[in-house]
Amino acid sequence: MRASLVVIPTYNEAESIGIILDGLKNLDVDVLVIDDGSPDGTADIVRMHNVEVIKREGKQGLGSAYRTGFSIGIQRGYTYIIEMDADGSHRVQDLEKMMEWIGSADLLIGSRWVADGGITNWSKFREYLSKSANTYANLLLSLRVKDTTSGFRIYTTDLLKKMEVSSIRSEGYCFQIEMTRRAIARGDRSLKFQSLLLKESMARARCPLL
Repeated sequence: MRASLVVIPTYNEAESIGIILDGLKNLDVDVLVIDDGSPDGTADIVRMHNVEVIKREGKQGLGSAYRTGFSIGIQRGYTYIIEMDADGSHRVQDLEKMMEWIGSADLLIGSRWVADGGITNWSKFREYLSKSANTYANLLLSLRVKDTTSGFRIYTTDLLKKMEVSSIRSEGYCFQIEMTRRAIARGDRSLKFQSLLLKESMARARCPLL
C-alpha cells in the first residue's frame, strides 16, 4: 500500500476514465474509483485496468461518493487522500506538480483562480459564473480562498478525521465549499494553494456552470 490514495467518482465516464488511469500508473499512488452504476460500462473499464472500483446502485451524488472514498481511505490507513475528477478536467501532470507540495499543509487545492492558474475552452459567461460563485461563497463564509469549488485536492487523513466528513450532507460544488469551510475551521496548519491549468476540452462537468 502506498501513502496516497486517489479517489475518483464516476458516472458514465467510459470515454475518459481509461486515459486518466493510464496516466496515474506513473505516479506513486493507489487509486479507488466510486462508480454510481454507470450504464456505459465505466466500471468494467476500470476493472480492465486492474484498479479497484466500488460500484453503487444508482446515482447517489458527488459528495456521497467522496464520503465513501474518504471513509475507505481512512480505514485502510492512507496518509493522504486525493480528490480527482474522471472527466478529463483534472490533468495527471498537474497532480504530479501538486504532489511535490505533499507534507507542507493539511490541504492542497488545485486552483484555477490564482497566479499561473486558468482554464481553457470555457465561455466568458461560464468563467464569470464560476468566479462569481467563489466570490459569493467567500463573502458569505469569510473563507479567503480563491477557488472554493475546486474538486482537485489533496487532504491529509488526519485533517479529514477532524473534519468529521460523514456529517457533511452537501452535494455537488456545495460539498466542496462546505469541505473548504470545515477544513479552515479544523485545520492546524495553513492551507496551501497550488495553481493549475484546468483543461475543459474533454470535460462534461457535473455542474456545468461552476
